[in-house]
Amino acid sequence: MKNIDLASYIRDIPNFPNQGILFKDITTLIKNPVAYHEAIDRLAEPFSDIKVDIVVGMESRGFLFAAPLAYKLDAGLVPVRKLGRLPAESIRTSYELEYGQNTLEIHRDAIEPGQRVLIVDDLLATGGTVQATMELVERLGGQVIGLAFLIELLYLHGREKVGDGVPIVSLIRYT
Repeated sequence: MKNIDLASYIRDIPNFPNQGILFKDITTLIKNPVAYHEAIDRLAEPFSDIKVDIVVGMESRGFLFAAPLAYKLDAGLVPVRKLGRLPAESIRTSYELEYGQNTLEIHRDAIEPGQRVLIVDDLLATGGTVQATMELVERLGGQVIGLAFLIELLYLHGREKVGDGVPIVSLIRYT
């Protein structure tokens, strides 16, 4: 690992998607191969000696980090999608966003009971998306062994919503 400053590759977009929101744009990081590789390597490192059966990525930016992590960790990849995007039988849950409400789905056969699951997304904000994803994984009998995020917005206290029982890795933290 090169230990570069990943935060320097994040672009701030004011008032997106709504007035008063400061959006953290990751496209400036993922287009740079050195920064993107570094982010994937750093996210994988804490889980490299832990058995991970499935990496779950949340739509849509979570897919950008979950897929290469699944590859690096020799694990399967399962997408969690927004309502109506999965073709086979699925289960769903709804949750509150910082600026609305959403529903997530996962295929009913995506995770087998007892499988060890790493949940990955680009950003931990209020914790609603990851909490909903954890609920889906646990309803299928999966064991959440970790959470990994490129960015964490500490001032929104999402970590508190998730609880203390699961290790959380975040590479860039904004206070």
